Amino acid sequence: MNAAAVSLHGSSASSVPREALTGVRTALPAGIAMFPLGMALGVLISQSALPWWTAPLFTGVIFAGSLEFLLVGMVVAAAPLTSVALTALLVNFRHVFYALSFPLGQIRSRSLRVLSTYILCDEAWALTAHPEARQWTGARILGIQAVFYLNWVFSATIGVLAGSLIPPGVVGLDFAITAFFLVLGIDAYRVRRSVPIPLVALACALFFVIFTGDAMILPAMGTFVGLLLVSYGAKRWRWRRG
Repeated sequence: MNAAAVSLHGSSASSVPREALTGVRTALPAGIAMFPLGMALGVLISQSALPWWTAPLFTGVIFAGSLEFLLVGMVVAAAPLTSVALTALLVNFRHVFYALSFPLGQIRSRSLRVLSTYILCDEAWALTAHPEARQWTGARILGIQAVFYLNWVFSATIGVLAGSLIPPGVVGLDFAITAFFLVLGIDAYRVRRSVPIPLVALACALFFVIFTGDAMILPAMGTFVGLLLVSYGAKRWRWRRG
């Protein structure tokens, strides 16, 4: 039996392809929604001073979604590395919190866990951020992630090659991911039926949008997680007191 196959949450070699295909099927609808955004990135690159191969390079190596849109302008403007690093920290800081619920432990192989960490994205996290995902195999999780990674690289490459055919005045392509997360938010509510949690998250976001503007994501998510930990601690304390 293949050792690498067994390392994917103890799956047998024969079940790994089947589980990976299940992951692909799970991610495919969201991957289709992600495709226009990848094309929008490719179009943006084609209309900048950057060469076409920047699209597969950015998407394949950086693989950071919204950060790549910002980096196009920063690279064209030759922004200092310190500004690039600070921007990357502020935009991608949310990934620190993804580790709290992403089922990375289901992937037994250390090298595959490193790969999974590298290609973790918002969409893959959203599809696995529910209790059932804790029972999924590593092969299924990696199948989900592979759909988003390959789709992002492919769609951006198509966008940069076809960019000259798309009028620059076309707007709204980037709303596909926003709509996707709205649907996932509704589904999360249907599973948990918790009104206070999304209201607290919304309050944190609005508060820091008002007081910190575009730099809201780090303090908003930090405050939200802090409030969740306080709530959890209070519940544990009441439970112990009986």
